[in-house]
Amino acid sequence: MTQSPSFADVNVGDAIPSLDKPAIDRVQLALYAGGSGDHNAIHLDDDRAKSGGLPGVIAHGMLSMAFLGELVGNWVPQSQIREFGGRFASIVKPGDVVTCGGTIKAKDTINGENRVEVEIHAETGDGNRAIVGKAVVALP
Repeated sequence: MTQSPSFADVNVGDAIPSLDKPAIDRVQLALYAGGSGDHNAIHLDDDRAKSGGLPGVIAHGMLSMAFLGELVGNWVPQSQIREFGGRFASIVKPGDVVTCGGTIKAKDTINGENRVEVEIHAETGDGNRAIVGKAVVALP
């Protein structure tokens, strides 16, 4: 089980521990398609992806979002997550390495509960932010 940091131990501007994922491969895309039920051809077939104006197969956006969920869940227990969301900003392709990170943007106490707002992102090795978002977590 994840051990949560304390509210007193974190400060605005602090980074949370990052998460580095191995390069995306086609097996992972096929497995994610099966697990999620998203069998859209742009994630599995180069010709179909290219006919839609893409450079080739691209990773599911929600796969990168799942990586962000793993990032936050590695930092605090899931029961402490109060808000979690993101916006898709760029594509992830097979071969891309995705690094997830976050920075504490605000601390507040709401109805007696200590909460921290974290700006989160999933970024490819070339520096493109595939997803930007935020998480709000309760800390003891």
